[in-house]
Amino acid sequence: MAHELRKQRPIAVDLFAGAGGMTLGFEQAGFDVLASVEIDPIHCAIHEFNFPFWTVLCQNVVDTTGDEIRKRSQIGDREIDVVICGSPCQGFSIIGKRAFDDPRNSLVFHFHRLVLELQPKFFVMENVRGITIGEHKQILKTLISEFQIKGYQVEENYQVLNAAHYGVPQARERLFLLGAREDVALPKYPQRITQVAKPNHSSQNSSLLPISPTVWDAIGDLPEVEKYSELLLRDSVVAEYGKPSNYALTLRSIKTLENDYSYPRKFDSRILSSSLRTKHSSATIERFAATVQGEREPISRFHKLHPSGVCNTLRAGTDMYRGSFTSPRPIHPFTPRCITVREAARLHSYPDWFRFHITKWHGFRQVGNSVPPFLAKSIALEIMKALRILPSKPEAIQELGHESLLHFKMSEAVKYYL
Repeated sequence: MAHELRKQRPIAVDLFAGAGGMTLGFEQAGFDVLASVEIDPIHCAIHEFNFPFWTVLCQNVVDTTGDEIRKRSQIGDREIDVVICGSPCQGFSIIGKRAFDDPRNSLVFHFHRLVLELQPKFFVMENVRGITIGEHKQILKTLISEFQIKGYQVEENYQVLNAAHYGVPQARERLFLLGAREDVALPKYPQRITQVAKPNHSSQNSSLLPISPTVWDAIGDLPEVEKYSELLLRDSVVAEYGKPSNYALTLRSIKTLENDYSYPRKFDSRILSSSLRTKHSSATIERFAATVQGEREPISRFHKLHPSGVCNTLRAGTDMYRGSFTSPRPIHPFTPRCITVREAARLHSYPDWFRFHITKWHGFRQVGNSVPPFLAKSIALEIMKALRILPSKPEAIQELGHESLLHFKMSEAVKYYL
């Protein structure tokens, strides 16, 4: 069937939006994500900074209605094309305690409620692989049957996708559940676009598929933060970049991918942002230096990145209510230090104009909790195909939000969104 060129971009709503990895991926595929819902005010501020032209509702999904989402955003009474959701995964995580009655697990049913209230053509739910295992599988089965009872088709042969197969230099497996109203056809899962690069990758079969970008493709052109003493006190500086790979050219907005339909952002490409340095002890530096690339450092258990491999899964650490436990951060392949938030963002497929909170703790949480934009975009392009719409590239350059949004302390962010 012929594709139509629609003057207005299709509309998406992002629930549990975080800093905006799914929002950005869907924007890159040609959607306007007119409303996002997020409970954490620090994440909301970052979301607002990067997407100031859309609406973020800083509140609990539990207390949110479909009517409120429509009224408080530019959506109004227009039809919504897709509702996307990366609901909190800690209750399902293989790493966590996997408590079957974890209250966070019930949040997927609020996603279900809001889909029914908003009646989008499609929905996409992302979660950790742990939801497909053991007793949690029952929650997934119940969710699927509840959707089917209420008039939504669901792809029962659900798939766990690895970000490294979709142009992201990180091994990260996540479940994606796809659904469609009965009056539209179910979208397909995206086909793998890359093989995973491995440190000792053999050239055999490499003609079959392009290799995913490597760690060094992602971060090799970034300025070495150790050369800038200013970065001990703040998270950005005007710096000298190296020669970029094709992947880095895209994230630096020097080159635009043919299938990128996002709004260009106005930003100063000379500035290295989200790069506050970490002070390590001399003993730690020695241990990091002695660790073999691609192996774990024995005491910290931090993984040292291999330049020609992909990054291990970036994790967020604990949420804001559980103290400040920091998740293990990878060690830079050549400099004996942990990677910066910007380096993590590159390994997650975020462009350089996308900014994170100025602290390392919040910044790493925002990267580690999010869906890599390139992976979200691969799914979103399939939804676009199912809508039979030819996306168009926007011409207007969008401003980013006010920099004060990146600096909020929790109490300030709470007050701002009250």
